[in-house]
Amino acid sequence: MLNTLFRWILLALSLILVAKIVPGIAISGFFAALIAVIAIALINMFIKPLAMFFTLPINILTFGLFTIVVNTALFGLAAFFVPGFFIGGAFPAFLGSILYSIMSLIVNMASGQMKTA
Repeated sequence: MLNTLFRWILLALSLILVAKIVPGIAISGFFAALIAVIAIALINMFIKPLAMFFTLPINILTFGLFTIVVNTALFGLAAFFVPGFFIGGAFPAFLGSILYSIMSLIVNMASGQMKTA
């Protein structure tokens, strides 16, 4: 449980860092970042599998590159639901989703959540 709390805080700090790096993304504070991380996790858990299923044909045609579009849309959806988390367009959502995915990968690897070969 302590590991989960630590990861949650690190992901919130990562999201704040993404907001500082990417113009067009704003977070009002640390609490909003914590809520946004929960929203992103819930969206990735429940909505992303459905989105990936329904976009499977175009995903196959683009050799998986359409997944970036799905991630961008879901990142923007999280900003829509969380007060204090703002994304000002498609391009900031695109950059933010890529940066947040990279930072999330690093946090998960550092906390031992991912098994590497």
